[in-house]
Amino acid sequence: MSETTHDGSVAVTTPPSPDEGLTAAELAAKYGLTVSGARPSLVEYVRQLWDRRHFILAFSRAKLTAQYSQAKLGQLWQVATPLLNAAVYFFIFGLLLEADRGMTREVYIPFLVTGVFVFTFTQSSVMAGVRAISGNLGLVRALHFPRASLPVSFALQQLQQLLFSMIVLFAIAIGFGSYPDLSWTLIVPVLALQFCFNTGLALIMARAGAKTPDLAQLMPFVMRTWMYASGVMFSIPIFLKDKPDWIANILQWNPAAIYMDLMRFALIDGYGSENLPDHVWAVAGGWAVLFALGGFVYFWKAEERYGRG
Repeated sequence: MSETTHDGSVAVTTPPSPDEGLTAAELAAKYGLTVSGARPSLVEYVRQLWDRRHFILAFSRAKLTAQYSQAKLGQLWQVATPLLNAAVYFFIFGLLLEADRGMTREVYIPFLVTGVFVFTFTQSSVMAGVRAISGNLGLVRALHFPRASLPVSFALQQLQQLLFSMIVLFAIAIGFGSYPDLSWTLIVPVLALQFCFNTGLALIMARAGAKTPDLAQLMPFVMRTWMYASGVMFSIPIFLKDKPDWIANILQWNPAAIYMDLMRFALIDGYGSENLPDHVWAVAGGWAVLFALGGFVYFWKAEERYGRG
């Protein structure tokens, strides 16, 4: 557009833009633009996560391999660490404090080792989940992928580590007179339920840890308290038989105790159903579903905020 000025020269003016006056949202809608890193729908998020299943598995394997790469004993520490913990707990609680009340040595030692191994599975998943986002910010900021891949991968890493350790656990159970029978098949559903629970808890802690990195310093104290309250070193119903029933019920129904007791029931001949709380399988399944679904949705709701700021 042009016009003649009073001195006879021609001035050129810019025509108004067709986008003039439009808001940012209207401009994005007009040209089909989307927000970078926007949270997809829940169904789409699940599909994206499934598409990355090979990455999740490979990442968990790589982390597992690298975990003890600097140690001379390498992967043997996967078994040696919980075994050494069990030995310390046996000395303190089994010999000095006599926490094996009502249990023979043939039952108590597999009981203790099983508790340590199974609780370590949950403990390690939680601690890895806390750092899943905050400890991998370079990866989160550099690549676009569903962020749930990280805590799921870390939970899977801990499952693989437990499966490796189960060989030693089987040997200890057999060494103290608990031989394989039909009850050992219950190990599979117990591990499946605990893995679902651990994954959901890792997702919850990953979101919390992404917002508050200092949570990683607090969680060891929380996990230690949880361990002492879950009957890792003692049988809750036997040890608390002189206390009000509601105290023992609360401690027995907490998920860590549930999964430990189910594993002990499956592995140890002398650990019968009388040691399990009522409706134990329903409670175990309820904890797994509640945390797996609830943790996944909770993590997904903050998807677009991970790695920003």
